[in-house]
Amino acid sequence: MINTKNMQSKKLNYDKDGELAFTLTNLKEFDGISDKLKMYSLVEVEVGKQVEYHLHEGNAENYYILSGKALYNDNGVESVLEAGSVTFTPSGQGHGIKNIGDDKLYFMALIIND
Repeated sequence: MINTKNMQSKKLNYDKDGELAFTLTNLKEFDGISDKLKMYSLVEVEVGKQVEYHLHEGNAENYYILSGKALYNDNGVESVLEAGSVTFTPSGQGHGIKNIGDDKLYFMALIIND
C-alpha cells in the first residue's frame, strides 16, 4: 500500500454504475509552472475497474506500473502489465488500462504537452 496522505489533490473517478473506479492523486500542480508538464499523478485502480480507453491530442502520456496486474490497451493491441512495466502513448494515439489482479493497481501517470 502506498501512503498518499501528504500528497497534493485527490480526484475520485466513478464508472457508469456509480462505483469507484480509480483515484487520481496529483503529486504536483503544474499550472503556471511549466508549459510542458500537464500532470504527474499516482493512479489507484480498484479491482476489476479501469481507466477507460481515451485519445491524446496535443500531449503524450507515460505510465509506470508500481504494483498490481493490468490489461493494457494500446490502440487496440492488448498486453498484460505488471510492476516495472512502462508504456508511452504519443499525441494522436489512445490507450486504456484495466486492473485484472486481486489487489489495487498502482501506477504513475505523466502527461507532457507537445
